[in-house]
Amino acid sequence: MSSRRNFIEKVTVSAIGMPLLFNSPNLLAATEASYDGPVLRVAIMGLGSYGSRVAKAMVDCKKAKLVGVISGTPSKIKDWQAKYSIPKKNCYNYDNFDAIKDNDDIDAVYIITPNGLHCDQTIRVAKAGKHVICEKPMAISVAEGQKMVDACKAAKVKLLIGYRMHYEPKTKALIQMRMNGEFGTPKFFQGQSGFVIGDPTQWRLNKELAGGGAMMDIGIYSINGARYILGEDPIWITAQETKTDPVKFKEGVDETIQFQMGFASGAVANCLSSYNIGNLDRFYMSGSDGWLEMKPSTGYGPIKGRTHKGELNQPHVTHQTLQMDGMAELIFNGKQPIVPLDGEEGVKDMKIIEAIFEAAKTGKKVEISI
Repeated sequence: MSSRRNFIEKVTVSAIGMPLLFNSPNLLAATEASYDGPVLRVAIMGLGSYGSRVAKAMVDCKKAKLVGVISGTPSKIKDWQAKYSIPKKNCYNYDNFDAIKDNDDIDAVYIITPNGLHCDQTIRVAKAGKHVICEKPMAISVAEGQKMVDACKAAKVKLLIGYRMHYEPKTKALIQMRMNGEFGTPKFFQGQSGFVIGDPTQWRLNKELAGGGAMMDIGIYSINGARYILGEDPIWITAQETKTDPVKFKEGVDETIQFQMGFASGAVANCLSSYNIGNLDRFYMSGSDGWLEMKPSTGYGPIKGRTHKGELNQPHVTHQTLQMDGMAELIFNGKQPIVPLDGEEGVKDMKIIEAIFEAAKTGKKVEISI
């Protein structure tokens, strides 16, 4: 295979006599697309709807490749083998996937299973000597999250959490604007995250598997968003829960929670997480010298954003494609995203979620240090 340098040299030589062709978008795109560095070889664990979305996005990755699957459904494994040319020796079920320890074709496992399974599966993958990418929320408790961090450190493997927004272009641009002081001092954040959930028998409404309800699944976006938009972590939390359907949303499965967070700088956040209110996907921040709005703010895209300076115009790229290429760069070269997405970052969000649940249950302000 020609190296990136050789490719560019050939294009440059050819372009000397063809200036119009060299200036064409297609040729420039081909030059930019060339890559001959290390490729992160990934097995996806959990072949549901989001696992399918990640797999599809990885087709366009330059630095990461889908090479294996782990599933409890043989028919899904067979379908994925055919669709993504996955060899039989890279296919596992939930009972035998510890054997990836002896499979040199796999560098990392992306865990996309119900939340309640993440801790045990992460520890097993780490013991097998493979890097772990775990979908958010990383666990169903702070204690589980910390076990995952400790296990990966002990095994000397990376633990990364699936915060795809940390690689999204418009989100990155707004974070950079805040870091550059373009909004002045951040004062207020509002995060709205919610949709009307369907099938009442699905695992997301099972406390043992989900660890909660809307807060775990969608509210975590407003939690994490408040932190990266304001640039600090909360020191106190208050919360109020509303439940209109106790049959669908059983004990321990939150339907709608409003929560407020206070920060050391004096900034405040007012957020809403719901499984029973649709069309909620908006961030807003007001600073001393400007403002920003994102709507949609965390959906699969395209994200839309504007500030006091005008509309954001960064191009839309499939989030999971950017995420997986970015994670490959992190694992191979230590290149960090604009906001961390390691296991410690995931534990911070779990601490906030637990504080929100406590505040909603007790009606009291909960002091927090993360």
